[in-house]
Amino acid sequence: MFGRSSKPIRVQVFARTDLGKTREHNEDCFLVADLTRGERSADRVPRQHELGERGSLLVVADGMGGAAAGEIASVMATDTIFEQMRKMWGAEKEATAQRFAYRLKEAVEVANTHIHTYAKAHPEVRGMGTTTTAAGVLADHLFLSQVGDSRAYLIRGGVATQLTKDQSLMQRLVEAGELTEEEAAQSERRNIILQALGPDPKVKVDLTHQELRRGDLLVLCSDGLSGLVKKEEIAEAVGPGTDLAGAAERLIALANERGGPDNITVIIARFDGEGLRPPDGGDDVGHQVYPLIDTETSTEPVPVYRGSPAPVSTKQVRWRVIAAALLGAAIVAAVLYLAARNQ
Repeated sequence: MFGRSSKPIRVQVFARTDLGKTREHNEDCFLVADLTRGERSADRVPRQHELGERGSLLVVADGMGGAAAGEIASVMATDTIFEQMRKMWGAEKEATAQRFAYRLKEAVEVANTHIHTYAKAHPEVRGMGTTTTAAGVLADHLFLSQVGDSRAYLIRGGVATQLTKDQSLMQRLVEAGELTEEEAAQSERRNIILQALGPDPKVKVDLTHQELRRGDLLVLCSDGLSGLVKKEEIAEAVGPGTDLAGAAERLIALANERGGPDNITVIIARFDGEGLRPPDGGDDVGHQVYPLIDTETSTEPVPVYRGSPAPVSTKQVRWRVIAAALLGAAIVAAVLYLAARNQ
């Protein structure tokens, strides 16, 4: 349950991005921002602050489009989301969970519009896009706006749980029961995503939420990390009391040791303080859609791939053709009979 406490909530954050082993330039981008102070940080040292009334914002964006187009898209996404939250959320008279979640989703939608409009006006980057995983923290609650296949994991009690759902072909096949998670992870089509910010004028944002507990760790990352490093390995690298910078470096090094075929970006945040309740074994952790009230724009999940219909055997096809022919002949005979009687 969303709640405010007069006791402090402390947030420690570290973010890092890496070119990887095969890419010529980095199309990933990240954002770490304190929305109460209206400040963003690009420091390469762990940042620690007390969570303010307006919360904090963390974003990972993985651009695509070739040449410099992906880099432009990911930077536009992070810049727009931050400016939109700073302007619109900052102007809200009441800092409620509903308005915060609405503004976070809206900010991602506005970013999509800006990127799409820019690409239409600049043919050299037409078709560019970017994934976006935007995490907003307000009091003891985490809100996530998701487009694409970058990920958010929550680590609690040494166990990593994926909070986001990939908007990808493989995820839909897994949900339809046509592939296992292991098979999807090895598929040559694992990089096919169903949507991104930019290519289309409208985008469906997956808005979810999670209650935070004392000692929770949040990991946001691009698929340059999640595609090569398992969640169990992430949990092992990012544990209680772990140096966040060292953990980020270990995860990136692990991805590069396994080929580093893509850019690698990771944000790690630790939440602590008396303003958070201690963890309870009965807490729900995972992908939980946040229900906006009727006066807001409701979150619309990406259509689920239901799987292909079972193939029809040749024998079935032959009998269907024969049945259709007999039915057609019966209809013709009936028409001729009625015509003869009327003469």
